[in-house]
Amino acid sequence: MSAIMGIYYLDDCSVDREDLGLMLEVLAHRGPDGADIWVDKSIGFGHRMLWTTPESLLENLPLRYQAGNLVMTSDARIDNRDELISDLDFDNCPPEKITDSQFILAAYEKWGEECPEHLIGDFAFAIWDKRKQSLFCARDHMGIKPFYYYHQPGEIFTFSSEIKALLCLKEVPRTLNEVKIGEYLAVMLEDKSSTFYQRILRLPAACSLTVNLQGIQIKSYWTLDPDRELRLNSDEEYAEALREIFTEAVQCRLRSAFPIGSHLSGGLDSSSVTCMARKLLQEENRHLHTFSNIFDSVSQCDERSFINTVLAQGGMIPHYVYADQMGPLSELDQIFSYHEEVFFGPTHFLVWGPNRAAQNEGIRIVLTGFDGDSTLSHGEGYLMQLARIGEWRTFAKEADEISKLISSSSLDILQQYGLTYLQELARKSNWLAFTKAAKEVAEHFEISQRQIFLHHGLKPLLPKLLRQAWQRIRRRSEPWSNSDWLLKPSFAKKIGWKKRIQELNESSENLPVTEKKHHWGVITSGSVTYAMEMLEKSSTAFSIEARHPFMDKRLLEFCLSLPPEQKLNQGWSRLVMRRAMNNIIPEQVQWRRGKANMSPSFLYGLLTLNRDLVDDVMQNHLDSITAYVDTKGLRKAYKQLISAHDLKSAERSIALDIWKAVMLTVWLNRVQFKQ
Repeated sequence: MSAIMGIYYLDDCSVDREDLGLMLEVLAHRGPDGADIWVDKSIGFGHRMLWTTPESLLENLPLRYQAGNLVMTSDARIDNRDELISDLDFDNCPPEKITDSQFILAAYEKWGEECPEHLIGDFAFAIWDKRKQSLFCARDHMGIKPFYYYHQPGEIFTFSSEIKALLCLKEVPRTLNEVKIGEYLAVMLEDKSSTFYQRILRLPAACSLTVNLQGIQIKSYWTLDPDRELRLNSDEEYAEALREIFTEAVQCRLRSAFPIGSHLSGGLDSSSVTCMARKLLQEENRHLHTFSNIFDSVSQCDERSFINTVLAQGGMIPHYVYADQMGPLSELDQIFSYHEEVFFGPTHFLVWGPNRAAQNEGIRIVLTGFDGDSTLSHGEGYLMQLARIGEWRTFAKEADEISKLISSSSLDILQQYGLTYLQELARKSNWLAFTKAAKEVAEHFEISQRQIFLHHGLKPLLPKLLRQAWQRIRRRSEPWSNSDWLLKPSFAKKIGWKKRIQELNESSENLPVTEKKHHWGVITSGSVTYAMEMLEKSSTAFSIEARHPFMDKRLLEFCLSLPPEQKLNQGWSRLVMRRAMNNIIPEQVQWRRGKANMSPSFLYGLLTLNRDLVDDVMQNHLDSITAYVDTKGLRKAYKQLISAHDLKSAERSIALDIWKAVMLTVWLNRVQFKQ
């Protein structure tokens, strides 16, 4: 983790070094190990350094190359170094003397704007090509490293690792993007480029950007192939292949000049990363620090039994954080100073504590098991696939096995993953296929065909006006029964919300027909990049570089190519990973049926630790959101929430909406926007 920034005046004005100095100053937390500026008339770069790898101790950025014809600033860790040494003619140079920025510049020199296709790792960089009079920028495959920019055609292009640096410039307006408020309140996270600031954008993951006097061009340089399928001879071969790639994904993230930490929750993903890292570090006589949340006040969230089982293997230095001492609205002033935007992440505080503990121990690199669920897939798409191809017998067997492993009945699983297909057949008037499917469903799940026909055949065909009337009735009695109930009708109309929802509904009707396409949709969704960006902000606040083995490009490509039976089989999700971790993680973790639900921790923090803040906002400070939120309905929902004796799923949903509204209120009261 470092900080990059730059200014390019397209109207030939000269860059003021003081402007870059201001940008450097506000990003001091990202790079305490040095800072530098380079300026050449209308173009200028800045860089703040955080040493992490041994090679970073040798780096001087911005980096000039070929007598200044190429200049680069970067925040990067390149993982395929051995491959690049051969491809880029570094054979005569000691590998430990080659910095990651040198690899990037050499790659650009050889492959030009196709260079990101040849890089593996986490990176965000900008290269000024004096010969072409153009600026080339790129962001890594999954958006681990941030890249924000502002562009005024014919005048200025400026970029940085964080929004606050861009706002140092008088040319960059501080104007609220109200559409983003609608997306936030309705939890629509698919947009991969916009921010809460008008015209301040994010470069999407796996994209490059070129700027010159002719304008700006953005293109994608990589995407996962949803059609590639791997076929091996046995379960053991799949597990061995996964173990090999996973080992490499962890190994390349252990390159460090400092002690390494790992977030250990006791789940399959974090335990796999931690145990593999421990194994590899022990071969070098190094120890791994672990950081784990524990809960005394909310015991149902506590995972100490699984955490301690992992730690019993030895070779680790454990650290515990009492996570029930902080809530989802704690330390908001400090958190917003780093996050810059209001964000959707109700359990964000569960990362904040371990990162603070890691910083106190002098740790600069922390491994995570983030989103192994998406990378490996629980196999939900396989159930959808079985329904669509009429394999109801297999569907029923899997549903029955799953119900034995989790607190859900086979009928619940049928409702969620199978009956939606019957409803689709009804809407398309494909009654022959509907009748055949209904007969098999009735046979395997012991429910009547009449019930299936009424609820999943006729109901989807109710006239649109009748369905809308029913929705209006529900909205009047319980406004929070609708996902976007918080949006004030006048605000929804202003931002064209109805049209956006219609487009979303139309796209959701085209459900993926295979597990592979479902898996692809999950990995490539905007919510994954969004989560990566939130985690990055929560680590840089403590001058920590978070590294995520499950986001490794090679591992993602491999897992997507697996047959569905390797992801879900006999009720066991992520089965290939469980097999691959044999003799690496404890059996108690390897074959655990689920993981702790963190909702009680969120509710405890919101309604106990943060209750005074919530009450104060609800009573005195909702003025800043009255243009966007139905505050009358919000207060009614809060009254119902705090009067509930037993928080059920409906109340938990209301609590989440209350949290979103309070977060938005506090943030808007903190940030000054120009009208």
